Amino acid sequence: MSNNSFQAFYGELKVLVEKFEKKQTQIKMESNLDFDSVKIFGEKMDSVTRAKIGVEDAAELAYTTAEHHPYWGVLYNCIEITKTILEKWHDEITPEQLDEMKWNLKEIQNAISNIENKIEK
Repeated sequence: MSNNSFQAFYGELKVLVEKFEKKQTQIKMESNLDFDSVKIFGEKMDSVTRAKIGVEDAAELAYTTAEHHPYWGVLYNCIEITKTILEKWHDEITPEQLDEMKWNLKEIQNAISNIENKIEK
């Protein structure tokens, strides 16, 4: 889709969203037109759920990036901790989950040390 096509799509989508807002439909639209991106949220969307969706987007990168990438270990382990935190946002974290997060933190430190070693060379 060319830039003009996306702009046209966005313009029509904005009109449609405004039409539903006038009908008192709880809807929110966010856009980043520099990257041809639009997000639409309904009334069931809360900040924790939005964060979970964002983490899933970041997880996709972490899960598809090769382990030999210098930042992979930091990203992957941060994502794993964040996913646990968001899943348990309204509940208690189990001792096993806490142990897993501690292990992830050690892996983050190892990955950061590896990055530092490459910088120092």
